[in-house]
Order: sequence, then structure tokens, then C-alpha cells
Amino acid sequence: MYEKTSELLKQISLGEDSVVELKNIEYTDNAISGPHSNSMADEMAAMANSNGGIFILGVDDKSHAIIGLPIEKLDQTEMWARNIANDLIKPPLECNIRKLCICSDDGGEKNIVRIDVPKSIFVHKSPKGYFYRIGSSKREMSPEVLARLFQQRTQNRLIRFDEQTVMNTDLNDLDKNLWERFRTPLSPSDDIEFLEKLKLITIDENGLPRPTISGILIACKSPERYISNAYIQAVCYNGENRNSPQLDAADICGPLDIQIKEACKFVKRNMKIRAIKNPGRIETPQYSINAVFEAVVNAVVHRDYSIYGSKIRLHIFADRLELYSPGSLPNTMTVESLSQRQSSRNELLSSLLARCPMNFDATNSKRVFIMDKRGEGVPIIISESFELSGKKAEYTLIDDTELKLGIFAAFAA
Repeated sequence: MYEKTSELLKQISLGEDSVVELKNIEYTDNAISGPHSNSMADEMAAMANSNGGIFILGVDDKSHAIIGLPIEKLDQTEMWARNIANDLIKPPLECNIRKLCICSDDGGEKNIVRIDVPKSIFVHKSPKGYFYRIGSSKREMSPEVLARLFQQRTQNRLIRFDEQTVMNTDLNDLDKNLWERFRTPLSPSDDIEFLEKLKLITIDENGLPRPTISGILIACKSPERYISNAYIQAVCYNGENRNSPQLDAADICGPLDIQIKEACKFVKRNMKIRAIKNPGRIETPQYSINAVFEAVVNAVVHRDYSIYGSKIRLHIFADRLELYSPGSLPNTMTVESLSQRQSSRNELLSSLLARCPMNFDATNSKRVFIMDKRGEGVPIIISESFELSGKKAEYTLIDDTELKLGIFAAFAA
């Protein structure tokens, strides 16, 4: 939107509208004294709750004159805007902030700060409440409008969320070695066409290729840079509760297939093996590594990536393993029906992992590819863990926002 300087200058001369907000910045000593941070947060959230748009800092909103910002204040102004987006808006607002030099009406060069606010997949709350934008002004949402927006955006997140664009990314954020593995003799030879067909990218309104959620999760070396909650937090405790000392801990990052492998390796190196002679040596592990593999795959594939600040948590205790996956159960599934029914929150992720070869030796697994779309994962988890420990694995839905799986150890460490 208004990427060319000529287009931006023309829009500034026309003034504010539904997608453009002009702001002059005032400084007192070493601080920004105007506009107030809370007011700015309300304006930015309103833009995100509507159709997105741009803020241009350093322009008078009444006269449309380009006042400009002192060059020595640009970093401070950029940090001020970023702190507002991160600290005063809930959930934090992802926006693109740029420092630009443009020509003013008198022919001189002036410095401005441009903030690109995308139409958000979330509903954002700012200091004074929930706002949306009508024309060049913000309006507080009535309960009816707010309820409708929550419904629309929740449905948008749950239906094909993994195919949506990740803002502030471009094609260079994907690693060619990671997406080339999906190419077949029948794939288009053109890279953009191939990636778009695979839905690892989409073409935005400006005709630019942007990675999708699935593209970042599968074909980016560090997905957590762009989707902050896209990793697994793993902890092994020396006891039966979280007050016990930690024996091992790791934040498991990387593409999803690597996360799955590393999470299983974490369990394998921390679980105990009991050996007896009867008359030969018989080894019994605490956990079925095949059941653990299926559990981690399910957590990674079916979790709700739209829930801000929530990550997969893998906790190993002396007597059990607990795996927490963000999100409620999809569609009309219940905890009781998990082993009988099949449903996927992230169809694209499921399809992509179904094309990734097995990268971990999960004992007793007959898998050729990481994902099996036949719905066999939960039955394997339940049957193999019960065979080993004599206790059935337990699924629990916590506050309708997180699914917990508990697998009991064959013996306490």
C-alpha cells in the first residue's frame, strides 16, 4: 500500500481516511510528549481490528504538511511505536515500522516514520477498550459488534489458519533446502508457482509472495522468529511435581519435523531403562517411544497456533509424562471420542508432514512418513502405553483452551 514515494506523497496531500492516519510527533526534552501513548495504542488497535492501514509520523493531520522528525529522534520514535504495539495492545500487535526520508512541499528532505498495521487475525484490546475504524476516526465497539468480530476472527483462525499469511515476511525467510524436499517430477518448474500450489506462500494484495503459517513452520529454519510460540518447551524433573529440581530442560525449535525428532530424543535420553535377567537380559523402558512419537506428532500438528503466548509443553516426572497442547478440541470432538474419531485443525500441516520421511527410530513404528492421516495415533498411544505400564493414558481438556495428555511410566524413576 502506497509503496512508491509519489503515491505516499499524494495520499498525504489528500489527508486521512479509513486506512491512513497522519500524526505529528512532539518532543519535550528527551521524551515524546504527544500524542499520548494510550491514545496512539487505541488508534493502532482500531486499525488492526478493521482493515489495516498505515500511520505516518511527522505529518500534521490538519494541514497535511510534512513537518518531519529530527534525525537524532528517529530511533527513539521507532522504539516508542514498537513499545506501544508490544506493551499497550493485547495481544501484541505485529506491525512493520520503517524510517523514511521523503521530499516535503518546499522541496527539502524530511524524515518520517511509517507504521504498516496489517488487518489482524486477532481482536486487539487497547488501554481504553476495543475500537474499530470508520473513515478517519476510531469508534468503540458495541457489545454486538465486538461479539460478531470475535466470532469472525475465531472462525478465520480455526478454518485454514495454517494457510494464512505471516506478516512482515518474504520469500527469503523460507529455506530452499527445506521446501525442495516436497518437489516431485510432476511439480511446476517455476519456484513461485510450485510454492503457491503447495500453499507454502500466498500472493498478497500488492502481488508479492508471502510465506504462510505452514510455510514458516515447515520450511523456515527458525519459525519462532516469526511465530513466537512455535516451539516445544521440554523439562525433566527429578521428582513427581514441578517443585522438584530440574534434571534437563530445552526449548526445542526449528521446522516441525525437527521439533518432533528432538522432542522424542529428549524423552529417550531422560527416561530410565530397567533390566532384569530371566534368564536372559530383559529391558523395560519407562515409556513406549512409539507412543511418545505419536503423542508429539499429534501435539505439533493439531495445536492451535493462533493462541498467543501458548506453546507445547513436554514435562517428564519420575512417574509420568505430561504433554500440553494449546487449543480446544476441533469441531465436535470430545475427550471420550478421541480414539474413535478423526479431525484435523491444520489440514495443510497434516498433508505436509505426511510427505516428510520418518526421521526418528520410534521402536515398533511402521511409519514411512511422519504423519499418518488415518487417525491411528491416539489408539497407538493408548494401547502401547497401557501395555507397558498397565495404566491407560489420560486426556484432559483444561478450561477449553489446552489439551493435556498424561502417560504413566512403567515404573517410577
